Amino acid sequence: WARRCVQETGYKLPNGNYNVGVHIADVSYFVKADSAIDKEAAHRCTTVYLVNKRTDMLPKLLTENLCSLRSNVDRLAFSCLWELDEDANIVKVDFAKTIICSKQAFQYKEAQDLMNNASDSSDLKQSIIYLNNLAKKLKQRRIDQGALQLASTQVKFSFDQETHNPTDVSFYTLFETNSLVEEFMLLANVSVAAKIVDHFPSNAVLRSHNPPKPKQIKEFSKVLEEIGYKLDYSSSRALADSLDAIKKEKDPFFNQLVRILTTRCMNEATYFSTADADYPAFFHYGLACPLYTHFTSPIRRYADVLVHRLLAASLDIDSLSYTMTNKQRLAKVCEKMNLRNRMARFASRASSDYNTYLFFRDRKGPEHAVVTSISSVGFFVILPRYGLEGIIDFNEEDLKSNRELQSKSQDKQLILEFIVNGNKHRIFDHVLVKIEVELKNFHKQIKVEYVGKAEN
Repeated sequence: WARRCVQETGYKLPNGNYNVGVHIADVSYFVKADSAIDKEAAHRCTTVYLVNKRTDMLPKLLTENLCSLRSNVDRLAFSCLWELDEDANIVKVDFAKTIICSKQAFQYKEAQDLMNNASDSSDLKQSIIYLNNLAKKLKQRRIDQGALQLASTQVKFSFDQETHNPTDVSFYTLFETNSLVEEFMLLANVSVAAKIVDHFPSNAVLRSHNPPKPKQIKEFSKVLEEIGYKLDYSSSRALADSLDAIKKEKDPFFNQLVRILTTRCMNEATYFSTADADYPAFFHYGLACPLYTHFTSPIRRYADVLVHRLLAASLDIDSLSYTMTNKQRLAKVCEKMNLRNRMARFASRASSDYNTYLFFRDRKGPEHAVVTSISSVGFFVILPRYGLEGIIDFNEEDLKSNRELQSKSQDKQLILEFIVNGNKHRIFDHVLVKIEVELKNFHKQIKVEYVGKAEN
């Protein structure tokens, strides 16, 4: 698959069930507790991804060679092995340190093309079809339990090979095989979480996700209610059903936009030690599961390295280090991982903003945008094609017009319509904007200007 530290296998058993495995590079074999590499990894906590480069948590010898599950090369792995029935129910689960030899490394599109190739009758294609059918059932079960399907404004860039300047910006294209891999990664993380909590109830490393921020989700729900949509956030299942039901005719982006704005109301998921929380706090709201951890990406997340060590200890393969058994030190490690992950996200976002600036530097002409929120001094828009967001300030005339408009509103706190350049708009209207780049206080900034109305 595209993630080189991951390998998936699947085939049918004589009893009609399926043998499925997720095989993760055995990073903890090479990164021993309290070694120099481990201390540096514990300091970095995560790989930082920028638009066209990355800063690895671990040395390249590991990330690009020894812990890269290449085709037809023996590699050390930590495997999660299931027997699943036709409905993707777990009949049995095992964990083991293994040596695997991958038959084929795929990009997501390559695996999708193989699965769609009617003339191919290979065992490899059949295995992918088995996995995909099971993944669909796993996903539907998660959705039925209340797992959320949210969205973000994350985009990808295309670059000129000579100048290395961005030539295009777009949302990522996702295939069925993306979902296939995601479902089994989630299943592995859930299975490992149950295993380590069972053996180490007081010092397991888990990942939790709290319910939405009450104030923000309530305000957003009120906005949607005013324009004729109901957002029920009484539970994750109710929220998931509401998001599926919110659609606008002839505006396919509207549902995605609502999911993006709902994501803004969410708390961030965090790592924690089970010694620092009671069982109800273990729950992962977004995934609607009682126990969750990170096991599947130890080359880029230090939390996964810790979970590998916990899993190995639960299988009596290895013993835990002092840091893993000391509750106070483990709590500090979790706190640092959360901080480093937050910093990595900020760096990634800044890199994306900078390349967006470069892309629009020489670009002229109006762009299509959607109004996402309104304040007393301006309104925010998002450009669906690029995922770019910006604020358009009202001029003095607009401010006067909007004060008069707002004075007639029954709810002074909720602004749903506004006037700009003599045109009246409502929340979620489509508008035309112009993008300009400027240097302000030695900072490169993107400025959005209103052009006029746009057809939905």
